[in-house]
Amino acid sequence: MKLKKTLKIIAGVIIFFTLPSLLFFGFVYFKYNEDLPIGNQTKKADILAHKMLISLNADAYKATNNLEWTFRRKHHYKWDKKNNSCQVYWKKNKVILNLNNPSISKVFVNKQEINSSDKKELIQTATNYFNNDSFWLVAPYKVFDQGTSRSIVKHNGKDALLVTYSKGGTTPGDSYLWILDDSYKPTKFKMWVDILPIGGLEASWSDWKTTESNAKLPTNHQLFFFSFDMGDVKGTK
Repeated sequence: MKLKKTLKIIAGVIIFFTLPSLLFFGFVYFKYNEDLPIGNQTKKADILAHKMLISLNADAYKATNNLEWTFRRKHHYKWDKKNNSCQVYWKKNKVILNLNNPSISKVFVNKQEINSSDKKELIQTATNYFNNDSFWLVAPYKVFDQGTSRSIVKHNGKDALLVTYSKGGTTPGDSYLWILDDSYKPTKFKMWVDILPIGGLEASWSDWKTTESNAKLPTNHQLFFFSFDMGDVKGTK
């Protein structure tokens, strides 16, 4: 009898915690899920992408060699763009990530360099963190990266820029629809990404900061009631 009662309690706890989550997911899915729009891959799409880059002073970003930020108060980065390396910090770990050849990256745990079997896993974790968290910082500047395609999609009667990544990063195949204001500056994007089961979720790109190097970078994103804080964003030449 005690075992039966215990199992009932466990089942009740599981239902208590999972049922609201399932109901919330169902609500969000049926309210917000959208199929990936089909755009027109024309020269007009490339022109729109260039206008977006001009609005963000992309030349200043290109000349920025050092970027620093903290993603959601969990992962801290010091990115040396010129040498294509990045110091990645989280918890007790530090990885000096060689972005050209991750396998030769240096790994520290509790400030002690390690070469144990854990090294490879920590390098992969740092790489995944960097790919995701740097995208939330510099995504608008990546619209002409190798392996991307650009299309025009109508959104509320205006041209929006659909960018699809066929390779690169951690999840190639992801697509993003950039919504632009009248000056062609991004205000938000919609996502169709492998890690999210709901297509077309919308995140803000509105809290911009002009860094010391004159690059324009976001300091925060809003996705539903979730805040993606970017910390003290810095950019220097």
